[in-house]
Amino acid sequence: MISLSIGNVLGGRSADKYNSMNRLYLIIWAAALWIAVIPFVGKYLIVAITGLLVLFMPSNLLITGSAISCLVLFSIPLIGLGMVSPYLVKIGVTDIENTGKTAGKIYAMNTIGSIIGTFLPTFVTIPTFGTSKTFLIFSLVLNLVCLTYFILTKAKVFRVSISVIIIFVMLMLPISNSYAFWKDSVLEDESLYNYLQVTEDTDSVYLSTNVAFGVQSVYKKNNKLSGLYYDYALMAPQFIKNFNPNSKLDLLILGNGTGTYAKQSKIYYPNIKTDAVEIDPKIVDLSKKYFDLKDNEATVYETDGRTFLADKQCGMYDVIMVDAYHDITIPFHMVTKEFFTEVSKHLKPGGVILLNINMKSKGDNPINQYLSQTVKSVMSKVYTCDLSSSTNVLLFASNDNDMLNIFENNINKLDTSSPLLEVSQYVKDNLLETKESELIFTDEVAPVEVLGQSLLNDMVKDEVDSFKEMVNFKENGIKGILELLK
Repeated sequence: MISLSIGNVLGGRSADKYNSMNRLYLIIWAAALWIAVIPFVGKYLIVAITGLLVLFMPSNLLITGSAISCLVLFSIPLIGLGMVSPYLVKIGVTDIENTGKTAGKIYAMNTIGSIIGTFLPTFVTIPTFGTSKTFLIFSLVLNLVCLTYFILTKAKVFRVSISVIIIFVMLMLPISNSYAFWKDSVLEDESLYNYLQVTEDTDSVYLSTNVAFGVQSVYKKNNKLSGLYYDYALMAPQFIKNFNPNSKLDLLILGNGTGTYAKQSKIYYPNIKTDAVEIDPKIVDLSKKYFDLKDNEATVYETDGRTFLADKQCGMYDVIMVDAYHDITIPFHMVTKEFFTEVSKHLKPGGVILLNINMKSKGDNPINQYLSQTVKSVMSKVYTCDLSSSTNVLLFASNDNDMLNIFENNINKLDTSSPLLEVSQYVKDNLLETKESELIFTDEVAPVEVLGQSLLNDMVKDEVDSFKEMVNFKENGIKGILELLK
């Protein structure tokens, strides 16, 4: 918006000085060329900017980095396109008596263009063609507009024709343009909801919806424990009275991903029946194509988690897992007291709510406090388990006041050879009860974006500090070795 405003001012001055249609279309053409370049240089500029900020401004890396990256990438074409409206007003007003009418038409078209530019990429071009192709599509449209004008005026036709051909060829070619260019990917794609990246090694297949860090789903080819939070989440059924590995169990997963938890639950609890909700159809497709999720492991519903709970087909469950909080993407309508009240209505007597909270830093963590206390406002007992090896915190909640003793009794019956034995002991030793219920998210007030942004900035700062410590350690180690050699 700032760039457009600057463009409006500069466009007005330039229009008064030159009053030239040729100049106007040259400005549009230049903006179109810049837009076409963004998909190919943008990721490298962002990495370079981030690297500089890590050295000089690590405390506000996310906000500052995002702002500077946007300015570098988008300010020039936006300033150029912002110059168009005042140019058109200057050139279009030929009759003083109709000045208002002409200006009104121009600004009406400007508003219509803004609406198209907002909704068309979001709902059509990005989900269908991806972000890079979207830039090229809009660059091609602007180039064709310029080409049409220059053909009519018989000026600069050759140059603009060349740019149209080049952009069209780039649009048609299956260009590999990885965002996470430092990784080898089996697949990179975009959906209406996520950036999607599938990677693979000899033991596992991974899904990431964030190019920087984190894994949202993992498939272990040998069907062993994943080493991630899913293993500890397998303890949820152990909070149910008289439960054993062969008990019949109804599980609901809100935020299924590619089905890691559903697959592991089927392995260690054979008589489990799982309903899984996943809002992203492309992730559902990936779960079958790359992650071997079978029909007997989960019945998958493509919808929003809260919408599913409100549907008549939603039944009663022994365990309801909410796994929809990933990094900066926390759906506010799935963190509120009203939401957890709805969840509790679908719990069988003695049933358990399980939350995976993937937001943790070294300092205060207001989101975890709000979430645990919001659940406490609905459920009788709430316990959290901090997983020291990751950014995850698990939350277990039940209306059975004796849930902790039940858990201890159940895990004491585990076979000594069970792979879950070590996991159960860790959870037992690290459970922390939430007793307060003062910090509560509601449908009216749930500022997860503000709290999440602040927390994510702390997480990035922690990562940067750890990286610096590692670098300093290596440098000091090398210096020590050189001193010894001397």
